[in-house]
Amino acid sequence: MTSKARDTRDMTVVVTGATGRTGSRVADGARAAGLTVRPASRAQGFDWRDRSTWAETLRGADAAYLVFPTDVGSPEATRAVGLLAHEAVALGVRRLVLLSSRGEERARPTEEALRESGADWTVVRAAWFAQNFSEGPLVAELRESGELVFPGGAVREPFIDLRDVAEVVVAALTDGERYAGRALTVSGPRLLTFGEAVAEIAAATGRELSYRAVTAREYGANLAAFGVPEPEVEFLVELFESLLDGRNAYLSDGVREVLGREPRDFGDFVRETAATGVWKP
Repeated sequence: MTSKARDTRDMTVVVTGATGRTGSRVADGARAAGLTVRPASRAQGFDWRDRSTWAETLRGADAAYLVFPTDVGSPEATRAVGLLAHEAVALGVRRLVLLSSRGEERARPTEEALRESGADWTVVRAAWFAQNFSEGPLVAELRESGELVFPGGAVREPFIDLRDVAEVVVAALTDGERYAGRALTVSGPRLLTFGEAVAEIAAATGRELSYRAVTAREYGANLAAFGVPEPEVEFLVELFESLLDGRNAYLSDGVREVLGREPRDFGDFVRETAATGVWKP
């Protein structure tokens, strides 16, 4: 038995957002690695916005994966992550891994709040998820109208497969000494515009799909028309105006460094996902 196996075989990890896009995959990966997973979501009685639910979830755990339900760059996220991290450390939860956003300067205060907790912390900064095209609000547009309207312009993004993100998170949880006190920056293996990404989906599905770029303000107006609260709309508009300005048009080597292999390609994700029928009308 390896030292790594001895170190993690009795390890209990709290996974916030355990039913969400990243949390579900982290939970599956942690179980596969032999960890005991303690799901933390509203269904299990955990609520990021209710501090009275935190202690029962954290007590007796060895590590936790933290993903805030809205944007990691929001002031609410900074406050909640900082408070929860301090409470976790006080309860003996030493290893904390936070999912953050690559290139998002607004996320830095939340990362700093984690660092100040005294935990053995790791930040995983991820680029735009490939699965944003297959899970969440964007997929409905592609499936129902055949058109994706989004303020991505012609900027190139290194779309990353969520399975790679989850594997990096699990590595950080199980090999905490190696990755403690570090920010791991991950991305996919190549750059694509949103239009090129939609074109690859179209080719894999045999459908006529298109991408129409709009300004962040125009996109915000669409969100408001669908009933998104004004403060949230304003936050997203400002976020897209900054984050989708081309600053992420480069590759990161975090997946290769941590997992010892190349990240999954967007084309592989598209072909596998198309077979599920998620983009069929």
